[in-house]
Formats: sequence, C-alpha cells, structure tokens
Amino acid sequence: MLSRRSVVVGTLFILLAAGSGLLMQMTSKKEDVKIKVAHSPDYYVEDFTVTDMDIDGKLKQTLSAERMLHYPDDDSTELTRPHLVIYEEGVPPWKIRSETGWISGDGQLMLLNGVVKIDRVAAPGVRPMHITTRNLRVRPKESYAETDEKVKVHSLGDVQTSTGMQAWLNKPIRLKFLSKVR
Repeated sequence: MLSRRSVVVGTLFILLAAGSGLLMQMTSKKEDVKIKVAHSPDYYVEDFTVTDMDIDGKLKQTLSAERMLHYPDDDSTELTRPHLVIYEEGVPPWKIRSETGWISGDGQLMLLNGVVKIDRVAAPGVRPMHITTRNLRVRPKESYAETDEKVKVHSLGDVQTSTGMQAWLNKPIRLKFLSKVR
C-alpha cells in the first residue's frame, strides 16, 4: 500500500500539472487581434502618365501627375497636380486639372481636390468651355463628374454660375447645374 504521504504528494503533483495546463491554455488562447497597418506609401512615381484605351484600341483617357503615392492598406492612390483627359471621338477632349487628387483602391472614384479647372477647346459645332470649381468627384469609367461647390462656366463670352454641378462628359454631353444658377 501507498503511504499517506505519497498519496498527498502525488495528488499535489497532479493538481499542479492540471493547474499549469489550465493556466497555459488561458494565456495562450489565440485572440482575433487585427494588426493595423500604418497608412504609409509602399511606392511612389514621379512625372507619370497612364493611358486607358477602349476595347477597340481607341484612346479613352489619360491621367498624368507630378507625383503619385500608393498606399497598400486600402490600395488608394494620392496624386499631386493631376491632369485627367477624357477623349470622345469627333469632339475635342475634356482636360481636367486640380491641385491634388485621390483614387480609390478599386479605381471607381477619383477625388480632385482644391481648385479644379475643366477645359474643352472649340471645334466645328462645338463651343469652347472653361469651367472652374473646387473639389470634384469623378467616376472615370463613366466619364461623369460632380461637385457641391460653386461653379463658374465661361463659353464664347457667356458666363454662368451655380452652386453644384453634375457633368456627363461623353455623348450626349450634359451639364446639370444644381442651385443658385445665374
């Protein structure tokens, strides 16, 4: 038979081992901890131009900028002095410039920040147009742009102002002025 002392020591060892195992299990539980990646660029490009063609190989858009910074955490892109040109067959292109810009990770949204200038030169049957506004939201694949800011349009001596504008820059070209139109 086992002595009383052996049984007590054995029980203590068993309890100590079980307690240690339980303690290890509690402290080593894997929690769903999301590590936040810093919003810092992984690469940059200076003085670049990107060209977008349609399915038939015709020029659709070009985007250039002095500097581009790409952020891997949300796949977004920041631009310095972006210049977007939207082409449409048979009419002069729209040229859009701003101070800074931002492009969403999926490329569906472009924010042109600060002063934005939109220009189109004259052609037979096409009036020249110069539009000045601020903070333009652009959906590049749809050639659509909008702003809630003040807008000023110059065309052949005519001047029109409004607050807010929606612009469809492909045929049929339409500009919709949202409020305080003069």
